Amino acid sequence: MSEGTWEKLSQVAVKGAQYDSRERQPHPKCLKGTRVDLLNVIYGLLDKQEKNQIVWLHGTAGVGKSAVAFTVAERMRHLKVTEGSKEKRLAGTFFFSRKHTKRRTTGYFFATLAYQLGSNFPSIRSDVNKAIIENPALLTRLFVTTWRRCFSDLFGTFNSGCANARL
Repeated sequence: MSEGTWEKLSQVAVKGAQYDSRERQPHPKCLKGTRVDLLNVIYGLLDKQEKNQIVWLHGTAGVGKSAVAFTVAERMRHLKVTEGSKEKRLAGTFFFSRKHTKRRTTGYFFATLAYQLGSNFPSIRSDVNKAIIENPALLTRLFVTTWRRCFSDLFGTFNSGCANARL
């Protein structure tokens, strides 16, 4: 694997979009005993082992999306893919923000998630790297359609190796 390619991806990835980023401090999270029903629904979806889940929270400003997302991400980060595994169940996160240029659009979304997937799951890091070597344009934010195709291929590999991980 070419470390140079991985280094280039790490430069394109938006570190501030991760759930536990210093850029996002203080981290909003649900207070104990709040949003229990919503959290239980989301946890129920994510605990289904027969298929991977993507949870997309949406709503108007100020309703608590970031607090819910952080709380869920924190829980998933502490769970293992399988018993005895070192890999965590959280595959990646991207927190959008109107205040930050690279986090206000989807331009860096796929590159950031690809970087997180490769970082969190060494078993697919070489596949991410190979995709970039085969198509260096993936390192530019303009190729969202190409990233989508790349993710379809990566998820085939990812699903076979990490069936219980959650994005």
